[in-house]
Amino acid sequence: MAKHHSGSFFNGILLGSTVGAVVGLLVAPRTGKETRRILKKSAEALPELAEDLSSTLNLHTHNLSHTARQRWQETLERLQTAIAAGVEVSQATTADLNHKPEAAAETQPLSERAS
Repeated sequence: MAKHHSGSFFNGILLGSTVGAVVGLLVAPRTGKETRRILKKSAEALPELAEDLSSTLNLHTHNLSHTARQRWQETLERLQTAIAAGVEVSQATTADLNHKPEAAAETQPLSERAS
């Protein structure tokens, strides 16, 4: 989970820096020619930035998917163990009640014993 948050934080910083740089260039007191040159350089860097962002998101998605599968498998194993234990106890209780009729009478509610 901590890895997921650090990736989101990094992506937020990357996106915020890009937006801040573009806005800063547009409102900076420079000549039009100089601003266009800087914007062109920034635009040339965008594909690489998008590729880095895509790779980072792909990696985080893969990690999240792996973690979810792992947790699901662990939950499934615990559930199977619990069900098996419940079935075992149920079978043992049924066997005990079948072999000991007096034990069955003890488990009946008092209202049924009186009849």
